[in-house]
This record gives sequence, structure tokens and C-alpha cells, in this order.
Amino acid sequence: MAGRRGWRGSPPNSDEEASRRIVAAAVDLISRTGAAISIADVAESLGVIRQTVYRYFPSADELMRAAAIASVDGFLDRLTRHVRGIEDPVDALTEGVIYTLAEVPRIPHLGILLSSTYSNAHPDGIVSEEAQTFGATMIKRYDVDWERYGYDDASLHELVEYLLRTMQSFFLSPGNPPRGEEDLRRYLRRWMGPVIIAQMSPSVSV
Repeated sequence: MAGRRGWRGSPPNSDEEASRRIVAAAVDLISRTGAAISIADVAESLGVIRQTVYRYFPSADELMRAAAIASVDGFLDRLTRHVRGIEDPVDALTEGVIYTLAEVPRIPHLGILLSSTYSNAHPDGIVSEEAQTFGATMIKRYDVDWERYGYDDASLHELVEYLLRTMQSFFLSPGNPPRGEEDLRRYLRRWMGPVIIAQMSPSVSV
């Protein structure tokens, strides 16, 4: 097929393999540089021209998102262990937000997925389909009985959006100086708490 010449002498056998190799190269570059990378960077690492990469990923943003999504499984596993056993939704989400904000500087892929700062072309990246899917995956891993607290699929979707927008504010402006962990925990519980339990039925006690 067209678009497979180059590849440092080892062309892929299918479009699916080509796409996987492009994403893998992007993941590797982000891991080594700790920042967003360009189509040209990825093409050079694979030994192909930029048009070959564009064949599979029409924009750098799409490639960055694909690389981010491919890289966050390990984070989700660690997050699940971190919040395991926390059944109260306010406690669980507070700890989840604190943990995620702390992990972003150590996992460039995560910041790329959740923060709009990497793309001037997509200022609403924080509520992109990919970010929303990621957020929904996060909260569904919690040991919280969301139905008991009045949440259905629609309200969980809105909760995810609210949490993503909250985290975005900290990505863009962490504070000067940034809050310490205990101060941040107090702040989040005070102001996020009422929002999180607003969906709860009056008959449910916490």
C-alpha cells in the first residue's frame, strides 16, 4: 500500500500496524522530552516523511491525543489502588483530583490528555471526547455506589465535565505559591463537596 516506504527498512504490513507504530513513536518521544512533539519529530524518528504520518493522523493534536490515551493505563491502575476502599464520593473525588494533579508533572501524556495548554487550536480540549471518556473511566473505578448517591449516566457525565474543568483551572494556574496537599484537600472538600452531593436524594445519609 501507499505510504509505507521508508520506515527504516521495515515497513508495516497493514494500516493498523502503521498507526500503532506511529503512536508508539509519539509515546516514546513524549516520554523522553516531557513535552508535546510535532509530526516532523515523529516522522524523523520513524524514517518516513511527514505526509506519511499525516495519512494516519491528519493533525498533530490527533496524534498527541492518541499517544496520551495509549499511555495512561498504568496511571488508571495506580489511581484505582490509591482510592480503593473510599466509598464516600466527596472523599473519593477529592483524593482522586489531588492524586491526578500530582501525577501530571510526572506523566507528560496525562497532562497532554487533560490540559488544553498543549493546543491553541483546541482551547476546549479539556472537555474533548477523549478527555470525557478518560474522566468517566476514572470515576467508574472508584468504590463509590454512584446510583445510591443519585447519579445516573447523564449526571455522571456532567460530574466528569465539572471535575475536568476544575482540574483544568489548576493546570493553567496552580497558584503562587501552589497549595500544599493538606491545604488543597481542605479547599477541594469545602468547595467541591457541596457540588458532588447536590445530586444526592434527601433520603440518603452520609
